[in-house]
Amino acid sequence: MMLALRKRPVSVEQVDAAFERIRDKLLATGAREVPSTRLGELVMRELKRIDKVAYVRFASVYRSFEDVDEFRQLIRDI
Repeated sequence: MMLALRKRPVSVEQVDAAFERIRDKLLATGAREVPSTRLGELVMRELKRIDKVAYVRFASVYRSFEDVDEFRQLIRDI
């Protein structure tokens, strides 16, 4: 998440708030373990909320697109 936000105009407070929201959602589940896919989706949701470019950066690596059309669809969805 921090790498995706690198050199983006996002304050430390915004990042901290995003981390808090992710933590709160995970704690609310009561689960002792969290699948990495769930964590990745929560991170993507927060990045989409605070910075679209960081969201695209993260999603392009996280989802490991097979072709350009999948990537285009992600951009259209924003």
